[in-house]
Amino acid sequence: MDLIDDPQPGRNVPEFTVTDLAGRVKRLVERELGYVRVRGEVGRVVLARSGHLYFDLKDDRNVLSCMTWKGQVAGLGLRPEEGMEVVAEGQMTASGFQSKFALNATRLQLAGEGALMAMLERRRKALAAEGLFDDGRKKPLPYLPHIIGVVTSPQGAVIRDILHRLRDRFPRKVLVWPVLVQGQGSAEQVARAIEGFNALTPGGALPRPDLLIVARGGGSVEDLWCFNEEVVVRAAAASDIPLISAVGHETDTTLIDHAADRRAPTPTAAAEMAVPVRRDLLAWCEEQGARMTSALNTRLDQRRQRLADLARALPTPDRLFDGARQRIDRADADLPRALLAGIRLRRLALSEAGALRPSLLTARLSRAADMLATRAAQLDPALHRAVRQRRDALDRASARLVPPRTALSRNAADLDRLAARLVAVGAQIAPRAAQRLDAQARLLETLSHRGTLARGYAIVRGDGEVVTTAKAASKAQSLEIEFRDGVVTPGAPAAAPKPKARKPKPPPPEQGTLL
Repeated sequence: MDLIDDPQPGRNVPEFTVTDLAGRVKRLVERELGYVRVRGEVGRVVLARSGHLYFDLKDDRNVLSCMTWKGQVAGLGLRPEEGMEVVAEGQMTASGFQSKFALNATRLQLAGEGALMAMLERRRKALAAEGLFDDGRKKPLPYLPHIIGVVTSPQGAVIRDILHRLRDRFPRKVLVWPVLVQGQGSAEQVARAIEGFNALTPGGALPRPDLLIVARGGGSVEDLWCFNEEVVVRAAAASDIPLISAVGHETDTTLIDHAADRRAPTPTAAAEMAVPVRRDLLAWCEEQGARMTSALNTRLDQRRQRLADLARALPTPDRLFDGARQRIDRADADLPRALLAGIRLRRLALSEAGALRPSLLTARLSRAADMLATRAAQLDPALHRAVRQRRDALDRASARLVPPRTALSRNAADLDRLAARLVAVGAQIAPRAAQRLDAQARLLETLSHRGTLARGYAIVRGDGEVVTTAKAASKAQSLEIEFRDGVVTPGAPAAAPKPKARKPKPPPPEQGTLL
């Protein structure tokens, strides 16, 4: 039968089951397309509990589903994020369960540096919004750390440059935590190193560093990408130890630079920031010591000059003691004469009392002995005891009715000895008495209005009363002005100066007794 004449065209086409057709489509897709590279923007990203990764690639018109099995995730090379423009490589396949085709992605690459920078900028803004880059949370660097921790690769030139610079400036103890600084797993190693240094115990067997340096040499954006990972940035921001970021060259900028407490343009510059120059510190200490010595010498010179100025204003010791010496000399010269005069008077009284009755003579001698004992007690306690002993002896002699003449002779001899002792004691007491007298005289001179008049002041009296105001002076009937050397009455003729009174001559000494 001719197909054209067949009333039901297509009846000779073979029939397929759904499974057969899905299998033929899958084989056709895998055979015709095979291994492909697809460029697009990452859409939805889902990491299943089983460990498989599902995401979408899209452009302005269509969406391509992609999946990466659990065993392929580690070799993917880049974790997809929504909005990221990538180039996915893998095998095309089709699923008959949902009649969909998809890409089994085994490798991802960023689609050009522009896309990488766009993703970096989005990540920077997100972390900055959390406050990880705020200046308020940055810690000051220690001026001279004892221990410095370095996170870097042990094989590169970076660690040698840091150690050499530290040795030149100020040698310090350095702990190195070796890590990968590029490639798969490097970001996790750097983050664990920062957290490990912070977990050390201060002063322990392995002491905790006072400062951290995260360092790497220069490279491309892809080479430095591990320092832009979120896990590294968060570890640097959470570090309790002050941290210096020294990643790349001066023109290279990574996200750890924003989270670190200080950014260094190069690893060598990080070592310079970490410690001061030892020679500069020694020179500064010497300079400060010289300044302190100079300031101390200047201060001492000023004090010495001030003391010399004050010393010139003080009177000399000889001038201070001249007046006191003169008064002491006069008192010393007058004291022996006064003592001798007193002794003569008492001796004469004893001579006159010789003719009296023994009882009366004994009473008078007792009174004289009491007066002498009182005077001796004032001058010298030892002399007072001697006088008391003599008085007791005199009392006992009077009781035995010793002939008056003999007792008087013996008592006169004792009195002469006591008088000699009185003279000696007076010579010792006179300087102390002169000092007290001088002190009282100075006090009197200070408090007396005569001293004020001697300095040029005057006292005005109106009607016999002291005048202190001009109003009271205008109302007074008569005024008198007292100066140091006399009184003047305004309007009255000046009085002739009074002649100086002559000092009376002392009476001649009385005649002593012959006893």
